[in-house]
Amino acid sequence: RTNKKGKSGMKKNIAVIFGGRSPEYFVSLQSAYSVITNIDHDKYNVIPIGVTLEGDWFRYSGNYSNIPDGSWPADAVSNVPVAIMGGTYPRIIELYEGGPRFTVIDAAFPVMHGKNGEDGTVQGLFEQAGIPLIGCSTLSSALCMDKARAHALARDAGIDVPKFITASIEISQEEIAVKAEGLKYPLYVKPVKAGSSFGISKISDPSQLSEAVSKAFEFDNEITIEEEIHGCEVGCAVLGKNKLIAGRVDLIETPGLFDYTEKYNPQKSKIHMPAPIDEELEKRIRQTALALYRLLGCSGFARVDMFLTPENKIVFNEINTIPGLTAHSRFPNMMKGAGMELKEVIQFLIELSLKDE
Repeated sequence: RTNKKGKSGMKKNIAVIFGGRSPEYFVSLQSAYSVITNIDHDKYNVIPIGVTLEGDWFRYSGNYSNIPDGSWPADAVSNVPVAIMGGTYPRIIELYEGGPRFTVIDAAFPVMHGKNGEDGTVQGLFEQAGIPLIGCSTLSSALCMDKARAHALARDAGIDVPKFITASIEISQEEIAVKAEGLKYPLYVKPVKAGSSFGISKISDPSQLSEAVSKAFEFDNEITIEEEIHGCEVGCAVLGKNKLIAGRVDLIETPGLFDYTEKYNPQKSKIHMPAPIDEELEKRIRQTALALYRLLGCSGFARVDMFLTPENKIVFNEINTIPGLTAHSRFPNMMKGAGMELKEVIQFLIELSLKDE
């Protein structure tokens, strides 16, 4: 193809990028498979681009079923190294032994969770190349991944957040302990930039602080320590750019930390969708989610997570700019509750991106 806009009737090329150098690599594979198999293949050409744990980029042309089980990189015949090229006709370069081939990309859909995927790094690559992006921008992705700065912006906008402090890896454990003296236990110690609860600890007294801090620093060079919000966690899916659509609100019932295991293989936790709350309270939660989505510059889609206290106070937790997209994930179920199936959500996101083009 040489015409980026495409001839009349020509299908648009949608690159779906998955994997990546992230602790959430295997979650990305599950979500990407769901996206690829729910895209309308009669309307769009899907260009799967896999990124290995080592950071190698390939155009994958093998069986889609090899993606979720993680076996796709072993299929050498179906993997061709690729690079992204900007310019008048942004495209990928496929590096075959016989020479390069070029494929114009009409939109890029990063389906990569956590660090090196959801934090603005990949988004910046495609924005720099001039390829329309499906999902949040570079700036919004980076802000939402940064728990401390997202909380500071929300707090300054008058939205409740947990009381917290931040610390960098350059300062000593003793200095961190002093900074945390003004906080009331129990506390959560978290990497500032990480997803799926990696590196997070709940601690009940100062004797546990040092170990929790060391664990969090394994995932980032900056941490946040915040007070526990008593209550439960609620979430709201949001879709759109200027005109926004809010999904139904869900509620997580868990006896402890809603960690990686509980998120993807729940043993003790239960997710109620829709949340068992009255209509007025759900309306307030959805309005807060929309306000946070706009405040942090989100576009395309995101899941806004909040705490709900026994007094029905709504407290901001975080925004996931690339939430899980499997049939069992929270975001699709919230949108389904609002009347949109996953296929419709993906179609909406692609059309929104191509409209921006």
